[in-house]
Amino acid sequence: MGVAKRTDYWTSRLNGDDPTSPTVTRNNQAWSVEFGSGGSSVDGYWVTSNVQYEILNTPEAEAATGMTIVACFSYNTVPNDDTMLLYLSTGGYEVRVLSAGQKVKLVGTTTVTSDDLDISMAEENPVPLVLRLTLDENNVGRLYMREIIEDDDANTHYLEVNANVSSSASQHNLRFGNYAGAGSGEIKWASVYATTDGAFGPDELATSDFATDTLIRMALSVVETLRNSNRLYLKTHMDDSAIRYGYDLTGEMLSRQPAPFINVVLRDVKSPQFSALGGGSVDQTYEVLVYIITRGTNYENAFRMGLNIAGEVFDEVYTTTGLKGTTDSLMEYSLELDHRTNQEDLTCVHLLTFTYDRRINMRKR
Repeated sequence: MGVAKRTDYWTSRLNGDDPTSPTVTRNNQAWSVEFGSGGSSVDGYWVTSNVQYEILNTPEAEAATGMTIVACFSYNTVPNDDTMLLYLSTGGYEVRVLSAGQKVKLVGTTTVTSDDLDISMAEENPVPLVLRLTLDENNVGRLYMREIIEDDDANTHYLEVNANVSSSASQHNLRFGNYAGAGSGEIKWASVYATTDGAFGPDELATSDFATDTLIRMALSVVETLRNSNRLYLKTHMDDSAIRYGYDLTGEMLSRQPAPFINVVLRDVKSPQFSALGGGSVDQTYEVLVYIITRGTNYENAFRMGLNIAGEVFDEVYTTTGLKGTTDSLMEYSLELDHRTNQEDLTCVHLLTFTYDRRINMRKR
C-alpha cells in the first residue's frame, strides 16, 4: 500500500468504550450492532459474549483503497472454533479471521492457520493479542500478529490469502465481535482501530498517531522514496533490502551487510511552538540522517561511489519530499564526507542530514 499520506488516519477508534457510542466523537466513526446484543465496560475493556459490530460504508469512498482493522483483545473464555472475530469486505471481496482454540485462521479462497498465540487470560500476567487485518485494492488479505512483520530470522510473520468473492459487491464493511450463539466465548476488547483510507501494514500506519507522524511519515517514507527511485545507483546497485531504517548501527551489523547500502535514521523531533491556540495544529522539526555505506577495491573508488549515491539521495529526497511549502519544507541539510584514517580501511561512510519543518493537524487522534 505504501506509507499513509497526511490525509490518512484511523477513521474509527475504540479504547474499551461502547462501540456504538465512543467516548471520542470528533473524526471518529461509531459502530452499529449487526448481530446479537450485549457488551459491557469492565475495567477499561469492552467485554462481549454474543454480539458483532459493523461499520457499513458506501462503495464510492473506499472502492480503490482497501481497509484495515487492528484489534487488541484476550479471551476470558475461549470461543468455539470458527467463531468470526474480524471481517473486511470491499469491492465485492471479503476476508475473515476465525477462532481456532489458541490460534486463529485467516479465510479467503484458501485458509491458513497461525501458530499458537496464547490468547487466553490463564497466565498470571497475560499480554493481550494484537491482530491487524488488511484487505487491499488487489483483493489480497493479510493478517499481522502482534504488529510483527518479520521474526528474528527474517521470516515473514503474517498470513496472506486471496480474498473470497463477497455476496454483495455494493456493501463495504468492517466487523468485529464474537457472535455465534452458545459457545461464543467471552472476549475482552482492549482497543479496536479501523480505517477506510487503505490497507496499511504496521510500517505504513501505526496505531499511535505520533508514531505515524514521526517514524513512519518522516523516516520510513524516506526509505520508501529511495527504494522507488529510478536514479542510476539507487535503481541498479541496491535492492530494497539494501535501503532500510537503521535500528541497529553497530559495527557488527555494518560489517555483515553487503555494500553498498543505505541506513535511514530519525534522530530528533521537536515542536518549538504550536501553530494554533489549543494545539490543534503544530509545527514540528525533524532531523533525518541518511548513512551511505560503500566498499571498493580501494578507498578512492568507495569514496567516489558513495558521493555519487549521496548525490542521488539528496536529489531524490529534495525533489520529492522537501518542496511542499504549505505542509513540508526542507529547511536545512548537511553532508559529512568520510576520510580514511586506516591504510587497511576499504569502507566509506558518508552522512547526509536533512532538517524538515512539517505542519501537522493534531485533531484526528
